[in-house]
Amino acid sequence: MSSRRVDIHPEAVAEARAAAQWYRERSAPAANAFLAEVDRSVEKIAEDPEIWPRYVAGTRRFLLQRFPFSVVYRQVSGKIEIVAIAHGRRRPGYWKDRLA
Repeated sequence: MSSRRVDIHPEAVAEARAAAQWYRERSAPAANAFLAEVDRSVEKIAEDPEIWPRYVAGTRRFLLQRFPFSVVYRQVSGKIEIVAIAHGRRRPGYWKDRLA
């Protein structure tokens, strides 16, 4: 299956960077592992975006395995938009305004 174009919302990039910085302050290997897992999740989503479960407001969600984060995305006009790199227990749905 071919990969689709992926756009990442600037605030999702900022979330990933902030989380990586938090991990880096505690452990450089943990920060590197977090970023690698986020990268792998985006690759998997691009390969087959419809395999991951439906979530909120027309989005889908890919749960990271080793970290309490999910990649929230949607398909729009033949491309994939990563809407959030969301912590599993903080402010559920805060990213919904990014769907406009």
